[in-house]
Amino acid sequence: MQRAAHVASCSWPQIVKPAMIRHSLKCRAPLQHSSRAYSVVPPPRDDDERDAVHRMLRVDHAGEYGANRIYAGQMAVLGRSRTGPLIQQMWDQEKKHLAKFNEILAENRVRPTALLPFWNIAGFVLGASSALLGKEGAMACTVAVEESISEHYNSQIRALMENDPERYFELLQVIKEFRDDEMDHHDTGLEHEAESAPGYWLLKNVIQLGCKAAIYASQRV
Repeated sequence: MQRAAHVASCSWPQIVKPAMIRHSLKCRAPLQHSSRAYSVVPPPRDDDERDAVHRMLRVDHAGEYGANRIYAGQMAVLGRSRTGPLIQQMWDQEKKHLAKFNEILAENRVRPTALLPFWNIAGFVLGASSALLGKEGAMACTVAVEESISEHYNSQIRALMENDPERYFELLQVIKEFRDDEMDHHDTGLEHEAESAPGYWLLKNVIQLGCKAAIYASQRV
């Protein structure tokens, strides 16, 4: 009954908008342990379902890996500044996300993207270079990246809800909780003067274009 009450009380948003972030954060639940034979991902019913789920998990893992490297780059520049503890707090959440996807990939024998060495370098460079613009630059990068990841998670939520929400309940719980964390980081960036960064809109659009390219490539390579 508790699970049913939670599902009934929470809505799955169609798109991410700044005005919806606060509301969405009020409708979240911690990850729960499953009594089923699997922890998060059900056994695939056929090869097509297996391939689709593997692509989904592969890109989610790559996204969380890249986010970790971005925050590592920002901490390398701003770690000793007054903004350091805030960046560290968001990074700690990203570390938990990555650890969970490492676990899921291992459990389901999903191959990580072959592009991880590239995302390792690219993520760190993006984080460090944005931080060199100051706190506002780092926060602008956070807003751009976390908005892109949130939108991607929302598209996955819609797909799983349309497919079989009961079958994918545990996976939906994981994605929803992580989506809410990313939206929280997005909101934090706006609250800490992201829009004051030099060339904010250009910077945001360039970073988000890169995020879309990274998602496309990580799904396929």
